[in-house]
Amino acid sequence: MPLWPVYTGTKEPHDGITELPAPPPWRDFDGGPALDTPADDADSAATSPDRTHRAATYRATEQTVQLVNAALYLRRPLLVTGPPGTGKSSLAYAVARELKLGPVLRWNITSRSTLHDGLYQYDPLSRLYASRQAAAAASATAAPGAPASPATPEAGIEDHLRLGPLGTALLPYDRPRALLIDEIDKSDLDLPNDLLNALEEGQYEIPELVRSAAAGHPRAEVMVDGTHERVPVERGRVRCRAFPFVVLTSNGEREFPPAFLRRCVTLRLRQPDDSHLADIVRAHFDGEPDAYAQTLISRFLSRVGGGDLATDQLLNAIYLARSSDLSTDSLDALAKQLMPYLGEAAQRPDAF
Repeated sequence: MPLWPVYTGTKEPHDGITELPAPPPWRDFDGGPALDTPADDADSAATSPDRTHRAATYRATEQTVQLVNAALYLRRPLLVTGPPGTGKSSLAYAVARELKLGPVLRWNITSRSTLHDGLYQYDPLSRLYASRQAAAAASATAAPGAPASPATPEAGIEDHLRLGPLGTALLPYDRPRALLIDEIDKSDLDLPNDLLNALEEGQYEIPELVRSAAAGHPRAEVMVDGTHERVPVERGRVRCRAFPFVVLTSNGEREFPPAFLRRCVTLRLRQPDDSHLADIVRAHFDGEPDAYAQTLISRFLSRVGGGDLATDQLLNAIYLARSSDLSTDSLDALAKQLMPYLGEAAQRPDAF
């Protein structure tokens, strides 16, 4: 029997991803040649202390575990929605850590983000400058009266091209790569629909390399996102082998088109209850909450219904209470300032 759940939300890193059953026939990909999954420390930004801490201390609910596994089994993106501070982006790091998927690829979305940004970046100006330098160097070393060497504008184009986070995730790795597309609801209206084809087909083309292949350069060694590692791309076409574990986060600031939603597994996170919140505090502070931390947890929970609050506001207040020698009254005043309502509710007075 296949292993379920592959992602447990509780264990130390393991190789359970190798026991993932074959994909549904409509989600089977055959890209190649297979690439080894990068080591966890291959990208220093993805393994910075803060992200490592978030991965190790993340506490998944039963619903989260079930839907993460559904996305892994079905080879579908996971759309994670919920209020700020509920651990949407941390989930990608936690899954990548437990299943040993390598450094998390991260694409931070803005209103100006396009599909092209996520797939690859090409710098034609640096290519032109390099081409002129090469031509000048060739002319300087040529024998007097010798004909000039013919220009080969397609050669060396890979030196001016780097795959983006989405483009890297869709390479034919032997294990799924973890890709975080953060705050997709901040994107231009067209981006979710533009993503459909790449995520549905698990492949894309790089026109500059397609033209280079037609000119007699079928293979290019291109740099990937996050490191200076190079990978081979044949004839300008990239197709995945193991569909990446894609987490798209949204704060609920907009609706998504039905065509986009039906291709995602949707996880809606809510504010944690008292036992889950205490578990989060224990994970972050490596021990049981003290009496004052318990008081702050109770106050936080009593105020959740009145407006948006983020769990990290509570963690900040507990950290300062543990790290300072302020009086209880001073701590209460400071905690109130650290835990204001977010959004529209922040404009009205609230009890603490």
